[in-house]
Amino acid sequence: MDAAHTTADTTGTLDEALQRLHASGPERLGRLTNHAPMAVEALAAHGRSGAVHRWLELYAPKLEEYPSKVESITADNWREALGDPGRAADWIAYFGRETAERPWRDVLAAWWPLLLPGMYGGSTHPVIRVGHAVRTLLSGEETEPRRAELAHGLGYWAARHHPVTGIELLPLGYGGHAGTAAAALDAVEPIPDRESGGFPARLGRVAGLPAWAAGVRDPDEAHRRLTDLVRAATHRYATHGHGEETMLVHASTAPNAVLRALPALPRTLWAPSLHAAWTASAAVTSMYAPDAPVAYTAPGTFAAEEVFERALAHGDEHVIKFADTALDVGDERALASALRAIEISEPLT
Repeated sequence: MDAAHTTADTTGTLDEALQRLHASGPERLGRLTNHAPMAVEALAAHGRSGAVHRWLELYAPKLEEYPSKVESITADNWREALGDPGRAADWIAYFGRETAERPWRDVLAAWWPLLLPGMYGGSTHPVIRVGHAVRTLLSGEETEPRRAELAHGLGYWAARHHPVTGIELLPLGYGGHAGTAAAALDAVEPIPDRESGGFPARLGRVAGLPAWAAGVRDPDEAHRRLTDLVRAATHRYATHGHGEETMLVHASTAPNAVLRALPALPRTLWAPSLHAAWTASAAVTSMYAPDAPVAYTAPGTFAAEEVFERALAHGDEHVIKFADTALDVGDERALASALRAIEISEPLT
């Protein structure tokens, strides 16, 4: 993947935006994610810092007040608070203390294997928020607002921690191209009922997924496969995104968040990260993919910067984040998928 287009924000705008957003909660209406921290990080990463506050003004009606604390989380009681969305403020405060007292990489490495099995809560948004935070910390100055953003992301993840169990690993042939992520996603069977229920209910109906990543143990192979998965899921959106234009974005943005975090993690965690990311991407595919693809031809050939500018003009937070991932992949098919998302998604007004 080509990440050379990303640039560190040196204007201070991102820090200002994050400080502003940290007065808001990680969700609204008790279930919908606050996407603003992720979207503004993507804008800053692509040199659009000047648009950050304008975009925030449009998104501001979707922000809610910061939630109330319940009880301080400690080394002795954290297990009972894990997966309790009512403890989001407690978890954010806990990780705020942790990242203030220890290097952020140490905190991430310690908690990643504890949180990874529950990356499916909050429709995978918590891990995506963490991926954006890690990218910023790796690419630029480690400022207090950026460390605080990691604390908010980890805290949201802990509060929405939701493991999946009982998913059967189904055999997948490995002849020819069957070992590719694209072939594995094509082999995913849809859940029985794709007409009702939100993300948690649909996730509970996922009974089996191809065992595409189960045998991988080597860190370098895990990195290669994860890169292949992000590329394949991004490409697939162009022909399958009409199944559910918003939710199918996560088939690529969730594994890409994991991929972004790998450089900050011990190599021993790379293979487990692949396994969790594949389950997330394949499950989203099973839950929302349409019965059949449709052919798609992009309305021209555009440079990556032009595609991202179109996503910004559209304004939808998922479109911006998906375009961000498409630019990570960087090829023409990925950019076409980003254009497809712009076409079929409702703009932010």
